[in-house]
Amino acid sequence: MRRYGERVLPGKPYRDRPGTYAIIGNGSGQVLLAATTNEGEGFLLPGGGIDQGEQPLQALHREVLEETGWRIATPLRLGAYQRYVFMPDYGFWARKICTIYLARAVRPLMNPLEPDHTPIWMDAEEATLCLSVGAEQSYLGGLIESGISF
Repeated sequence: MRRYGERVLPGKPYRDRPGTYAIIGNGSGQVLLAATTNEGEGFLLPGGGIDQGEQPLQALHREVLEETGWRIATPLRLGAYQRYVFMPDYGFWARKICTIYLARAVRPLMNPLEPDHTPIWMDAEEATLCLSVGAEQSYLGGLIESGISF
C-alpha cells in the first residue's frame, strides 16, 4: 500500500487507525470539501475514522454527514493509502489506513455536527491545489486526468 506524508519514526508506538474519505461531486464540476480550523488542515476530503463495530460505508456516510451535513449516494471505492501521523486529539501515533471513495452529493440534511468543519463547494481542479493532504490531491488529480466529471 502506498504511503504518503511523513516517514515512519523509529521507536514510536503506531496504532492502526482505519478511515474512509470521499471525493464528492455535484454534477457541475465541483467537489465538496470540509474546511477546518484545525492546525495544518485547511481543506480536506470529508471523512474520518471507522469506529469499532462499524462497517466502512457506514462510517463514510456518518463522517460526511458530521463534517458537511450532506447525504451522499453511490460510493465507489477507488483505493487506499497509508499515512503515519501523531493524532493530537487522541494522544497517540497512528498508521492511518485511508480508503478513498468517489460519491455523488444528494442533498444537505443539516448543519455539520463538528463545529470546526464547514462544507465548501470548490471547482475540482482548484481543489487539487487546496487540499491539505497530498494523497487526497493525488487521488483527485488522477480522476481529473482520467476525464471523470464531477
